[in-house]
Amino acid sequence: MLYATLKLVITAVLIVIISEIGKRSSVMAAILASIPLVSVLAMIWLYIDTKDVAKIESFATSVFWLVLPSLILFITLPLMLQRGMGFYLSLGISVGLTVLGYLAMLQVLKRYGIAI
Repeated sequence: MLYATLKLVITAVLIVIISEIGKRSSVMAAILASIPLVSVLAMIWLYIDTKDVAKIESFATSVFWLVLPSLILFITLPLMLQRGMGFYLSLGISVGLTVLGYLAMLQVLKRYGIAI
């Protein structure tokens, strides 16, 4: 239980640090946020827990394919905000479109026999 709590605290602290940096410098926060910290931490925790490099390889490959539809959020959210839509509405629509992007990507990968 202590180990799980440690993982949770480290991960949460990183998110808080990035959001605090964002108050001072959106560019610096964006640089830190664009580093796939969550994925890197997940791979570290997965390796520590299992020592299974095949699981790490599979995880990294899956993340690669699913990063592509996640870009939908980062394209649609600023566009809607620039057009004066409210934050929560823009975020909700962007997340919804991103979920649809994920579903579409999973179908495309399945169609072409790419297992993730």
